[in-house]
Amino acid sequence: MDERRQLAQELDDIQQQVKELEIHYEQYFAGIEKREPLNERKNLSRRIRQFTNRQIVWTDLKFRYQNIASRLMSYGQYWDRILRLIDEGKYHRHTAKLDTSTSRRQKSQSQPIDPTIEANRLQEELSQARKNCGLTGTGPSAEKVAIFLASQREKIQARYGNKPVEFSVDTSGEKPRIKVSLKK
Repeated sequence: MDERRQLAQELDDIQQQVKELEIHYEQYFAGIEKREPLNERKNLSRRIRQFTNRQIVWTDLKFRYQNIASRLMSYGQYWDRILRLIDEGKYHRHTAKLDTSTSRRQKSQSQPIDPTIEANRLQEELSQARKNCGLTGTGPSAEKVAIFLASQREKIQARYGNKPVEFSVDTSGEKPRIKVSLKK
């Protein structure tokens, strides 16, 4: 039983090393680490190869070993493919998504849209659309449009959270109306 415990402990250590190696490679691909963790990979591969000649009589431990070995081989193929793409200049790091989302947030925070300017713009578009549709009258005032926009923002924030919204005039029906949509 002592040999079984020792073997299980070694497999736990190897499994932990595989997880750490995966993290190091992901950090390398993201640009956080400057060098590929090649020595760690060689040492781990050497340690796994030592198990190939070892006779494991316990089925569950043999299954764990085979699972760990196949996982390391799959990761190795994946890492080699990414390294080849980096060498060819075809690999693009995934940090671009982070940069654009933070810059969008900064833009939306630094340049808030003035509600009165937006209400005036929509009121003018609405009155122009009413003329184009052949409707008489001036339509709602800029104050009524501003009140409508504020109520729509509250409803959208209650339903979707603090997401930015965009208002436009829709003339697809018989009367023009203000259309509300979430910004993407």
